[in-house]
Amino acid sequence: MLTVSLHKIELHALVGLYEEEQIHGNNFEIDVDLFLPDSVPFPFCDYTLINDIVIRVFKKPEFLIETCLLEIHSELKIQFPVCEKIRVIIRKLRPPMPGKVAYAQVCYEK
Repeated sequence: MLTVSLHKIELHALVGLYEEEQIHGNNFEIDVDLFLPDSVPFPFCDYTLINDIVIRVFKKPEFLIETCLLEIHSELKIQFPVCEKIRVIIRKLRPPMPGKVAYAQVCYEK
């Protein structure tokens, strides 16, 4: 199996459940892994298309990172139907909560 990955896509977006997150936004880091069968001919997957999908989804204000996660996964599945599995990970960096928290993370793969 071949894996095509784009990791540590960094962006700032108005995604978050709390009012201040909807106003000031949060910083995010996104990882995408596309798992392809060995029989797939070249070219495999265009990295710029992966990045474009992630950026497009995060341009819309949203309450839950889980919503963004599923939308990214769904769009990748449409763009790259040959994939056997797609993994998307979203990290909200330094989420607004008490204490020192590096990130909150959600992951979906199917």
